[in-house]
Amino acid sequence: MPVSGGSLFRRGGRARAPVRRGEAGRGRCCRSRMSSPCRTSAVLVVFMALALGVGAEQLKERSCDVIGDESSESQMERALLKKLEPLSQMRFNVTVEKGKTEDYIYHFRVCREVNSTLQNFGGLVQTDRQNGKTTVIGRINETQVFNGSDWIMLIYKGGDSYGRHCSGEKRRAVIMISCKRGVTASSFSIISEEREKEQDCFYLFEMDSSLACPAEDSHLSVGSILLITFASLIAVYIVGGFLYQRLVVGAKGVEQFPHFAFWQDLGNLVADGCDFVCRSKPRNAPAAYRGVGDDQLGEESEERDDHLLPM
Repeated sequence: MPVSGGSLFRRGGRARAPVRRGEAGRGRCCRSRMSSPCRTSAVLVVFMALALGVGAEQLKERSCDVIGDESSESQMERALLKKLEPLSQMRFNVTVEKGKTEDYIYHFRVCREVNSTLQNFGGLVQTDRQNGKTTVIGRINETQVFNGSDWIMLIYKGGDSYGRHCSGEKRRAVIMISCKRGVTASSFSIISEEREKEQDCFYLFEMDSSLACPAEDSHLSVGSILLITFASLIAVYIVGGFLYQRLVVGAKGVEQFPHFAFWQDLGNLVADGCDFVCRSKPRNAPAAYRGVGDDQLGEESEERDDHLLPM
């Protein structure tokens, strides 16, 4: 039976509309055209993801790496670096002028790169103000740290090599952080540059920070603690006893004081004890003198002067 172009036919129990040749060709053509832009978009998305990952890695600042393998790092060094972490977001600069030949600016950061875009691990950098040349004095990936009772010594090694000095060895920065309470960080300055030796040359800096101070001990002595505890117990006893006497017993006036009769008797006993101990004479001792009054003047004896009269 002939089937017209607009009629329906059944195959496998489903009704389908006939597909014209021109429409089928256009569909294949559209699919072939869309495949290339889709592939291009996918490649762009991949490149953007890689770029974002690299950018995030660059934005993450690198911190101090103690010299040696990670397994050989001491817990003390890790604890000291963690203690100095609040200073990592701060930048320190100091200018040094020595006549017309030397004019430098020293840039310093604690366990962070001075310029993270350079990726050179420079933790302390010298800049020549005359020609703009920068020299890395010490790098944070070669760090040493130790401390004393009220100071912390931070050392950056692996700086740029000397030219004519110190046998051409690499520069080294030594930063002495001294205790100063109440100050997060201040007074960053350069003390000296030791470069007249054959080796072990260094730049010496200093700064003040409360982070280098030891923990403050409690100012309360054992006696003070006992006194505070005793006073607290007395306060609890008086307040609690007053509330009990007033609200439960229904006492009024001075009777609200807890154990009023006991304390009253105790006060009397204390007064008697003070009277007994502090007086300098017995209570039943006769008086040292007696006053003279009319009641003490008895009648004079008539025979008082009889022996004076002539016989």
